[in-house]
Formats: sequence, structure tokens, C-alpha cells
Amino acid sequence: MPETIEIQLKKGVLTLCVLALLNRHDSYAYEIASTLSDAIDMGEGTIYPLMRRMQSDGQVETYLVESPSGPSRKYYRLTDAGRRALDAQTTEWRAFARAVESVLDGQAQTAAPVPTTDDVTAERGAEQ
Repeated sequence: MPETIEIQLKKGVLTLCVLALLNRHDSYAYEIASTLSDAIDMGEGTIYPLMRRMQSDGQVETYLVESPSGPSRKYYRLTDAGRRALDAQTTEWRAFARAVESVLDGQAQTAAPVPTTDDVTAERGAEQ
């Protein structure tokens, strides 16, 4: 069964959402997962592999904080590369969202069809 558009959209914006949350303040993975679960109904299990990938990509770094009620927590914070990724992805998201809105509102310009090889061949034959 194909994934719904909602699932595909969530997967597509997950990194952007995590970057935005970490731009506000450092956080640990469970807190990020809880926030995203409340905001966009994203499952907790999705966050941990994403956080590892973002760390290996250099977008986040980690540090440990002692917890009075259990083991130390691994906190994540944005790196300069993470801030650049947030800026770039935010720009891309906003442009994409505007384009989708213009299509939904019927304001998008329709592009002229791109001629195919068959069209060009037929046109040349008609000229002769």
C-alpha cells in the first residue's frame, strides 16, 4: 500500500523541524521526539537514527548532562554547519510551500509545453 502524502511530508521535513528546535535551545533526543510527536505526530523511533545521521553529517554535536533522577543525558546542539543547513532548508521549504500554495490557489503559471523530438521532426516535415 503506498504511503500517504502526510507520511511523505513528515519524512521530508523532519530534519528541518529538528534543526529548528535545536536552534531554539539544546535538547536531548527524547525531548525532541516528544515535541515532534505532539506537533506533527511523528514517532519516537524515527528520531534516534536521524540524530546519529545529523551528528555524522556535522550538523549537531553532543555533550552529557548529569541527571538528578537517573543516568546522564546526551544533549544535542547545533553546529555552525547545522545553522547553515537550517537557513538553507528554511529557504527551500518556504519557497516550496509558496509554490504549492500558488498551485492550490490556481495562481500558478502554466508553462508552455516543451517540444519533443517527434514535434520537431513533424514541424520540419511540414516546412518542406
